[in-house]
Amino acid sequence: MKQYDIIKRPILSEKSYSGIADKKYVFEVAIDANKIEIKEAVEKIFGVKVEKVNTSHVRGKLKRQGRYAGFTAARKKAVVQLTKDSKSIEFFENLA
Repeated sequence: MKQYDIIKRPILSEKSYSGIADKKYVFEVAIDANKIEIKEAVEKIFGVKVEKVNTSHVRGKLKRQGRYAGFTAARKKAVVQLTKDSKSIEFFENLA
C-alpha cells in the first residue's frame, strides 16, 4: 500500500483544532493500515518526525431519510503526535 493510499484526509473539527498547538494531528486512514504504516506515511508525505500514533475505529451511524434507513460508512482515524523538535505540518498552520 502506498503512503497516499494510507492517509485519506485530515479530520477538521473543534477537537482536532485544539491539538494542533501540541503538534497532534488527526487523519482519516485506511481501515487495514496499522500504526507503523501510518507513522511511515506521515513522515514521508509531510517530512516530519512522528513520536506516536493512536488509532480508533469509528462505526457508521444510523441515518434515516423518511422511511428509509441506512448506515454511514465506517472509518478509522489516527491521532499523530509529532516530536518536540519536529517542524509542524504546513497544511494546519493557518488553522490554529
